Amino acid sequence: MKISHLLVASAFIVLVSGCASKTKEVFNMPATYWYEQIAKEIKAQDLEKADGFYTSLASEHIASPLLPEAMMMLANAHMQEEEYLLANFYLDEYLKRYGSRENADHVRYLKLKANYEAFPNPNRNQQLLLDTIKQAKEFIVRYPNSKFRPLAETILVRMELGEYFLDQNIKDLYARTDKADAAQKYDEKLKNSPLEKANIIEPHIPWYRTLFEK
Repeated sequence: MKISHLLVASAFIVLVSGCASKTKEVFNMPATYWYEQIAKEIKAQDLEKADGFYTSLASEHIASPLLPEAMMMLANAHMQEEEYLLANFYLDEYLKRYGSRENADHVRYLKLKANYEAFPNPNRNQQLLLDTIKQAKEFIVRYPNSKFRPLAETILVRMELGEYFLDQNIKDLYARTDKADAAQKYDEKLKNSPLEKANIIEPHIPWYRTLFEK
């Protein structure tokens, strides 16, 4: 298991344990009960409680047909709340247990979308940017006929633009700090980019962020 996945799983367990300690413990309820409680708490925007009820559903009714629906409900709810690591946790669980030829492209697109929306601006979290570009390319190759391919291609272009501007900023930083060799390396990378001759409008960065990102 990757370290990032282990951290997400650990955080999920801590979150759910904390939630359980705040609520009256209930056991051995029908799957429909837990499912209804999940839906109720999502509607109330209390995702901590919804996560706790999901744990009860998953542990007491491991083969319930309501489990995949609950996973997708919670994945979408966490995405709407911009809690992308938890969204990816549920999507990964769904893929492992219920992924099929018919739905895998949809779930993997949702994972790609979650990573894209977790990326706040072009000058932060370089590794997430590179990982998302890699995932978008893999998606396009793996699902060439998917109805989600145009959306994946849009994400890919936007993330590649982000990488281009990030490389520009890194080059400028090396130039300002008299690291000519490093600056030249990034200059060559920029010149070899297919975006080098594109008519690109550089994103505007507010003055208060330039203090930290330039």
